[in-house]
Amino acid sequence: MLKRIVTISRQFGAGGHTLGKMIADQLGIPFYDSEIIEQAVADTGFSPEFVKEAGEYASTTHSFLFNLALSHSVSVGPGEMSNYDKIYIAQAKIIRELADKSSCVIVGRCADYILRERDDVFNLFVHANDAYRAERVLETYGEIPGKPIEERLEEKDKKRALYYRHYTDREWGDLENYDLTINTAKVPLEMACSWVVQVLKD
Repeated sequence: MLKRIVTISRQFGAGGHTLGKMIADQLGIPFYDSEIIEQAVADTGFSPEFVKEAGEYASTTHSFLFNLALSHSVSVGPGEMSNYDKIYIAQAKIIRELADKSSCVIVGRCADYILRERDDVFNLFVHANDAYRAERVLETYGEIPGKPIEERLEEKDKKRALYYRHYTDREWGDLENYDLTINTAKVPLEMACSWVVQVLKD
């Protein structure tokens, strides 16, 4: 197989992380998700908790800043850069280096956009209905007292969409940005993995 990079964008609870790991294992190539956080922590000096949240999600406060920035209503001073931008730039550098090194699977963090100039990238979007995602999230992470599962799903996806729009000027989940979208509520993860692996091997 020629060197191929797989990027995975996913709705919260749809199984994108799990699917990405399965694809990487089937192909015998590296899988990157939390590893990018670890390297960004080393490169920026920020805490793991801050990098994890700010490196892929717009926080509640940050969402408001995003909206202002998009409307050109706010800007930083000359030569200044927000901590969020520093993390994005650090992660973008890491993602490009990983893609240069070897075939791999990269989850989230606008990787599809960051690697858009390459011709060896396969972009995948993983989604599912709310009922399926709610069940997976509760099984995987459990309940959060006082926070309905529907609210958790909506909040996570909204944060990802805002983050993606801010740094790419694209709409997260727009079909035109991906080579394949998979509804994991309809297609079992094992079958989805088989499909992707077959496409990459052809």
